[in-house]
Amino acid sequence: MLEVTFARNDRNRCCAISARGHADFAVHGKDVVCAAVSAILQAARLGLTEYTRAEVAVRQEPGELELRWPEDQSDLESVRAIAATAELAIDRIAQRFPKHVRLKRARVARTLGRKGSERVTRLADRRRIYDV
Repeated sequence: MLEVTFARNDRNRCCAISARGHADFAVHGKDVVCAAVSAILQAARLGLTEYTRAEVAVRQEPGELELRWPEDQSDLESVRAIAATAELAIDRIAQRFPKHVRLKRARVARTLGRKGSERVTRLADRRRIYDV
């Protein structure tokens, strides 16, 4: 299963996106579900780095992608629009292919006593009934 997580800060702004796993909808090279999710996330990455000029930290390996940007940049309207569009698109795919894609939402919270340290806590998955 491919799990895509959208993390929000304490002001409810998306500040990170991560994806792990494989959709396993079809054999490698013919998996249209995996290709759709990958295309959406790569478009979000390009939009964040090239259009908004956000300082995006990227970690990418086979079967894994992590995008993180500074908290102050999560307030930019353009960053919010790109992240929200990606989240909506992944949500629709997850609704259409629930055995292959899971959308997760998490909260990035400040840990008391340690400036700048963060921990991620899981939020309940929200699911809507839409077709892709």
